[in-house]
Amino acid sequence: MGKAAAARKLAAAAAYGGGGLSVLGGSLYGVLRAEAALARKVIGNATGTPPDATGWYGRGRPGPAITVALLGDSSAAGYGVAKVEQTPGANLASGLAERADRRVYLRSFAVVGAQSSNLAAQVEAALPVEPDIAVILIGANDVTHRVLPNASVRYLSEAVRRLRNAGVEVLVGTCPDLGTIKPLQPPLRQVARSWSRRLAAAQAITVVEAGGRTVSLASILGPEFAAAPALFFGPDRFHPSADGYASLASVLLPSTLAALGLIPEEDATPRPLRGEGVLPIARAAVEAARTPGTELDGTEVGGSRRGVRGLWVELRHRRRGPRTTAEAPATSEQPA
Repeated sequence: MGKAAAARKLAAAAAYGGGGLSVLGGSLYGVLRAEAALARKVIGNATGTPPDATGWYGRGRPGPAITVALLGDSSAAGYGVAKVEQTPGANLASGLAERADRRVYLRSFAVVGAQSSNLAAQVEAALPVEPDIAVILIGANDVTHRVLPNASVRYLSEAVRRLRNAGVEVLVGTCPDLGTIKPLQPPLRQVARSWSRRLAAAQAITVVEAGGRTVSLASILGPEFAAAPALFFGPDRFHPSADGYASLASVLLPSTLAALGLIPEEDATPRPLRGEGVLPIARAAVEAARTPGTELDGTEVGGSRRGVRGLWVELRHRRRGPRTTAEAPATSEQPA
């Protein structure tokens, strides 16, 4: 079975309640379950509360403020860092305030240890805030706790649909390349790489089908993470360090701006010279899973959102731009 077909099958299983296990093969998934259990023993369970990135960013900048809801697991919460400025939320909100020249209110609903099944409660809590955009990072705990892939993707799809029905823009950072996680040892590290890329592709398909957009985290945990693990990974060799979270936010920022319609006019259309263009969704999802920072969003061709191979999507490689120095949030709105 080709990679695009496998991703489509896993996405369809999530949407229609199928098992989805045959995409990976029963024996392969069994191996991953065993390896994940061993890795979990090495990693341990994340404990403690990371600094809360909730608050106002962009002091002195004009309004109206942009409201961001940050949902997901420990990677969204910023587990492992000591200062709020080191969290992915603070990095993302600070960058958004600077690039958009607007005040930003970020509310973090991310919970250490959360799985995709916990997204429903986070969405319930986020909706009263009336966010302009929800940024979601989820999935690693599903892998290490051996959640079936089709269930993981289904929970994510349901969360995205609920947010979009409420008029909230949604950006999902898809499953990263788990082949860079040190507690996963070869040869199963290579198996995990293949499996996580298929899961990322299936996440992309279901999210875009639900009306959201995705950005591939892929090997954002490498090659720079692989080349300098002491710099980009935290002490447990599973969660990112402060530098790792800053790198993660730099991937999310351009697509966050695009989702909010805050990009320069010259970047509004795909640029073929950068490898951008319009593709059928399954093919685009597989390509995106290989390259960090690849954004997918639904589009139209000839007035139609679908072709014979499914939904049409724009595949983009957004330029990251210079990294912003993150600030600590204010607890109350700052006047312009």
